[in-house]
Amino acid sequence: MPSLEPITNPVSTPITAELLRGALELEYTERGVLPHRLPAWARARGADAQLLMAEAQPSGVRLAFRSRATAVELDVLPTKRVYAGAPARPDGVYDLLVDGRPTGRGSVSGGHTLTIDMAAGTTAYRPGDPGTLCFAGLSPEDKDVEIWLPYDEGTELVALRTDAPVEPVPDRGRAVWLHHGSSISHGTDAASPATIWPALAASLGGVDLINLGFGGGAMLDPFTARAMRDTAADLISVKIGINLVNADVMRLRAFVPAVHGFLDTIRDGHPTTPLLVISPILCPIHEDTPGPSAPDLTELAAGRLRFLAAGDPAERASGKLTLSVIRDELASIVAARSADDHNIHHLDGRSLYGERDAEELPLPDALHPDAATHRRMGARFAELAFQQGPFARSSS
Repeated sequence: MPSLEPITNPVSTPITAELLRGALELEYTERGVLPHRLPAWARARGADAQLLMAEAQPSGVRLAFRSRATAVELDVLPTKRVYAGAPARPDGVYDLLVDGRPTGRGSVSGGHTLTIDMAAGTTAYRPGDPGTLCFAGLSPEDKDVEIWLPYDEGTELVALRTDAPVEPVPDRGRAVWLHHGSSISHGTDAASPATIWPALAASLGGVDLINLGFGGGAMLDPFTARAMRDTAADLISVKIGINLVNADVMRLRAFVPAVHGFLDTIRDGHPTTPLLVISPILCPIHEDTPGPSAPDLTELAAGRLRFLAAGDPAERASGKLTLSVIRDELASIVAARSADDHNIHHLDGRSLYGERDAEELPLPDALHPDAATHRRMGARFAELAFQQGPFARSSS
């Protein structure tokens, strides 16, 4: 329900941490507030440009307030990506939820532009101006309002205006679910921010989501584990595998102790919290072929973005990782740790998206699920983890 009519006599409310859910830190800029999903100290520990871009894209972050407002305006300054040679990306989507129900959807044009040339490995930045997101026609009753920010655009929040005062949503005792994963958890190719699979699963499970899914950034980085260690949470999950393969960053010898170290660090801050280790969903190009992943230049020349596996299956003998190897190792790691840690659990990612799903809903670019698959994965995770699995007793 977008509206082009400005609010008469608007109430301006500063955007503070009390009105934001899902961010680990806020950076106050000249114009407003930039939500971050990794704290500054973690970003300074060797995070590369890809991870810095991903953590500043507010996947799972939402404005949340209670108000009788019938109209809401949000000034934002997005950072949009353009991939050279690929089709133009649509503007990022904002989801409006009222009392937990999807009520509206909108986008903002303009903003900064980051042009990425995958073939040349270069980027170019062009600054832009803020835009305004408008929602109108809301119920005049007191209600919870959430605006989920785009999962795929850096989003600087400049100003919030309404036609009635707002206040923070009170704590309703919902469990907090802290999740870490790759671009699939980040939300790539989902229809909107509230319909990425972790957001859908959180809604069905009745929990509050903190999403540390980072496109290209699930690398078992120690600083990510430390950030998770220091974040209050009732439920924790880590989805490990695809980025390690498609970036070809380590061999089996390094992988096993790195997983243990990552989990050890989380356990330093959450010794008994239910902890679910999720192996990769099915990805046919990397099931038995190591990385790295590479853009298919033939497809790119035709204006389509699609990936292929550039490794050699024979390299598995020298310790190169594939998804099938990682699944076996993760199952063994969790089994070994569970002898002393009764709150650690394992979930085979193929139970979220497996061979039959790939026949019906193939990965469009050979790496990322589409919108329908995000919905399916969210529903399945809710059933396997929140309804009958390790999170069932702790979620509301």
